[in-house]
Amino acid sequence: MNHRQELQNSKRIVVKVGTSTLTYDNGDINLARIEKLACVLSDLMNAGKEVVLVTSGAVQVGVKKLKLKEKPTSIREKQAAASVGQCELMHIYSKFFGEYSHIVGQVLLTKDVIEDEHVRNNVVNTFEKLIEDKVIPIVNENDTVAIDEIENIVRFGDNDNLSAIVSVLIHADLLVILSDIDGFFDSDPTKNPNSKLMKVIDGITPELENFAGDSGTDVGTGGMVTKLTAAKTATSAGVSLILANGKEPSILRDIIEGQEIGTLFLKQAEGVMK
Repeated sequence: MNHRQELQNSKRIVVKVGTSTLTYDNGDINLARIEKLACVLSDLMNAGKEVVLVTSGAVQVGVKKLKLKEKPTSIREKQAAASVGQCELMHIYSKFFGEYSHIVGQVLLTKDVIEDEHVRNNVVNTFEKLIEDKVIPIVNENDTVAIDEIENIVRFGDNDNLSAIVSVLIHADLLVILSDIDGFFDSDPTKNPNSKLMKVIDGITPELENFAGDSGTDVGTGGMVTKLTAAKTATSAGVSLILANGKEPSILRDIIEGQEIGTLFLKQAEGVMK
């Protein structure tokens, strides 16, 4: 059995969707895509998988809900938009997952989840109870309290790194990051037409880090650098990671079936937390 086929045995799966996956180029919510995502994840649950969804998009959804002409620049404006957007985002998720007879639960995290052991244990217990009750945890950074992603200082990177941290905390088997790019390339495919998709990566090297560029879209905060950081976090703890294009959420089924989609970052040995 090759590495791709081994993904079929993944029981606990974390799926991360970025702002660019949830919205159109104009910033409006892509309801059709979110509904497809809810359908696919619900179907994976029906097949016996355990699913956790890490989502971005609260600020952008809030911007549209508040009918702001442009994305706010100050922290207080961004946090206000996140507050409104998070409610709207959860309403949308709850509605679509409810159509497929699944319940969702909101989990908002800040970076102290990894810095404070007591907080970390409480978070893990919450995840385990939600999963035990067949509830789909929907995770986002608590943007109204935390400013790390909003200021882009610690570079949670549109929740790429947050999704990796969650994967490690709950001992996931697989993390799938759905982005606006087909995978990890040896150079920027938007600038180099001869760039090649790297189908399998075994270990994060300085050379790979040099390949990574800046954030590619206006609506998100995550670039390839943060995705590599997320891959390093996840794989070093024994979690396999797939980076793929989220334009068509149905590819999640194909990934779980072992088809060669996106870039597979191989988990390293048994992992430091396994």
